[in-house]
Amino acid sequence: MLPSPLLALCCALALSCATVRADAPPPAAAFFAKSQLGQAKLSPSGKRLAFESANASGRVGLVILDLEDRGKLYPAGLGDADVIGFDWVGDDRLVFSAVDLHKVGSDRSAPGLFSVMYNGERFRELVHTTGSFVQTADDSALRWNHLLLDVPRSGTLPDEVIVGRLLFADRHLDAVEPVWLNVRTGASRDLEVGRLPPGVKHWWFDSAGHPRALYASRDGQGSYWWRGPDDEAWRRIASGPVLDLPFSVAGVDDAGHLYVRVSRGAGGTAELARFDFAKMAPADKSLVAVPGFDLDGSLLHGEPGAALLGVRLDVDAETTAWFDPAMRAFQAEVDARLPGHVNRIACRRCGAPDMVAIVRSYSDQDPGTLYAYTAADRHWTRVIAAQKDIDPRRMATVALERIKARDGRDLPVWLTLPPGAKPGEPRPAVVMVHGGPWVREGHWRWDATNQFLASRGYLVIAPDFRGSTGYGDAHYRAGFKQWGQAMEADLADALRWAEAKGLAQKGRACIMGASYGGYAALMGPVRDPALYRCAIAYAAVTDFDLFLKGNWWVGDDLSDEGRRYGLSTAVGDTQADAAMLAANSPLLQARQMHAPVLLGWGERDLRVPIEHGERLRAALTAAGNPPVWVSYPDEGHSLADTAVQIDYAERVEAFLEKNLH
Repeated sequence: MLPSPLLALCCALALSCATVRADAPPPAAAFFAKSQLGQAKLSPSGKRLAFESANASGRVGLVILDLEDRGKLYPAGLGDADVIGFDWVGDDRLVFSAVDLHKVGSDRSAPGLFSVMYNGERFRELVHTTGSFVQTADDSALRWNHLLLDVPRSGTLPDEVIVGRLLFADRHLDAVEPVWLNVRTGASRDLEVGRLPPGVKHWWFDSAGHPRALYASRDGQGSYWWRGPDDEAWRRIASGPVLDLPFSVAGVDDAGHLYVRVSRGAGGTAELARFDFAKMAPADKSLVAVPGFDLDGSLLHGEPGAALLGVRLDVDAETTAWFDPAMRAFQAEVDARLPGHVNRIACRRCGAPDMVAIVRSYSDQDPGTLYAYTAADRHWTRVIAAQKDIDPRRMATVALERIKARDGRDLPVWLTLPPGAKPGEPRPAVVMVHGGPWVREGHWRWDATNQFLASRGYLVIAPDFRGSTGYGDAHYRAGFKQWGQAMEADLADALRWAEAKGLAQKGRACIMGASYGGYAALMGPVRDPALYRCAIAYAAVTDFDLFLKGNWWVGDDLSDEGRRYGLSTAVGDTQADAAMLAANSPLLQARQMHAPVLLGWGERDLRVPIEHGERLRAALTAAGNPPVWVSYPDEGHSLADTAVQIDYAERVEAFLEKNLH
């Protein structure tokens, strides 16, 4: 038996350790575990619910829940691959595509198409995959170059879906031809499309599968075409350079209406309008407009032949503009039941007394939970949570600030505030730079990487710098040919603003990103060496010659057309802008990069090949600043394998701990 003083000491130590364990942040594995909740869809009658979910082996499969016989579950999918998209074809059968998320390259590029009954029976391969996870002798399956385009909602062709045959020229997509495919027999037949323009890349169909609108592009020129219910031939309704088309198509309905997004108002934010075929232009009056944000949501269709139910849009948080009064009332009821959350509703027989609905409820701190509701008996069922190991009460909060950049431009900045952060207690900061760069990154929702960093005590500052989409055409175009320049200045302005507000500690910041974000992270210490103590870059563009010209010996997936007509305009022309590009090349500016650098790469990256990293690694080493280096043999442009995501996160954590604390 221990002497009492020693016993007391051991008890005290045990209590102390217990307190530390209780207060310690969740491990990286909790943040990067595969979600238990992916896409979720009701069958046409609403009798069954299917959703994507990671199983015990970490593979993403399908789970089908019988809502009439509550609690009855059926698994479906493939045991050695991951479902990446699915839909119902009638009430009894589903179609899905799958890839092996543990691999890259050819196993990831052709996902095939498969059909299965709701109970997991009558599995059939409809489109071959280049992956090794399905072995079949079914010669009737279509070749790998077919992808699911549309599942008609009207039910007039209950066993048929529309797939697109991908046609290639010089290894790059040239056109997409739609084909009918019977999911029960595997038989295919041509879909009547009439005489088409060359280079059709995208199609829009009504609920019966009639093609109504299409987009075509070739040699840097794009065009939209329309064929309504009363039209025999396709009509061109807009054309021009691919970066300067007057609108984009949002969708069609069964009444012969075309809905478009058109830039209007201050900053050229995108608004939703019907297309006026008499004027051959978008209608003067917009249906939906949100000041300061592009309308980038989806059209919500009701039953076939019915009017639109509403529009889902993403402003400071996702919201739904319901046109249908019954659905507006139901949304208010759901929001009262699940306060403080975005509550995304999908339904069958929407607004009717026998409506069946599912609600995905999430917030900035909560990865989300799926609920099912039957209006006939007003019964709610909690189906599944997205991340079972995440406690929302311990997560960070997310806020959007609109600040002014140094030239007066409005600058959206998303902040992830560490749990327990108090006013007047500035934190070390990570400036998180999104990739693209022509995307919108900031959203009011739970984000694994930002939450992981915040759980370690860091303030995460994520600007939607100029060049980002989502905030108007002017904000997007202000980023043209501004890599390393005004786009970089926006990042510095956001950090300085956070320091001035007492949110970020002065002199204790690192800059981090992937792809374009990795490029910007490398240029941060070059442009503002006093601001950043370190830089973390994954799959970063480092060599403009390699990126903009390509190289015979370094394969990538960028097309000659994309380089010639897209990158030359948005990034720079290798001849006319040679001096500007050289001044903003991480490779050529490596001697100005004195801060510690972490470089990460997927060795099978085809978007930004590892040659970019190896060249910069050599240049930094020659300059006396050898980077911390990590590469992953079976990863590509993004990290797919959960174990690799966790490994990289832990390396980032150790790097930040060393350089910021």
